[in-house]
Amino acid sequence: MVRVRVREMNEADIEAVSAIRVRGWQAAYAGIVPRSYLDAMTVEEDADRRRQWFSRPGRESRDLVAVGDRGPVGWVCFGPARDGIPAAGRVGEVYALYVAPDLIGTGIGRRLLDEAHAALKGQGFETSALWVLRDNRRARLFYERAGYQDDGGTQDDVYDDVTLSELRYRRAL
Repeated sequence: MVRVRVREMNEADIEAVSAIRVRGWQAAYAGIVPRSYLDAMTVEEDADRRRQWFSRPGRESRDLVAVGDRGPVGWVCFGPARDGIPAAGRVGEVYALYVAPDLIGTGIGRRLLDEAHAALKGQGFETSALWVLRDNRRARLFYERAGYQDDGGTQDDVYDDVTLSELRYRRAL
């Protein structure tokens, strides 16, 4: 396992988190999301959107980063469940989880997910939900090992005129 510490994300982390997210998409979704969509993603555009989103007043989500010797190497964003997740009890949601592609499989993702679960539980949530692309078998296995199960919910997203299905996963906290 790579040694990291997990802390709240701050504004100085935005460029690094955007690089993790963009490179993460390009690595994890190669062969799933159209290459044209992945090639068009840029760290700069993602960072611009992230700055606007990060500074929104009243934002309910939280962001944590895993920081190693080279700075941020992983990121998780979570908060209250969004639309599309029926609630029986208080449901939180993991919105995004990415690790630098060269560090996938080193335990950083699991550490971030565990920290998000602890924070959600501390906020009174009873269940955690997330969405994962149906064809992203590696991510599905990761979440299943962390106790998530497909609950039957689906939604479609369109990337450069290609429709991809996502599955909704849940686990008790």
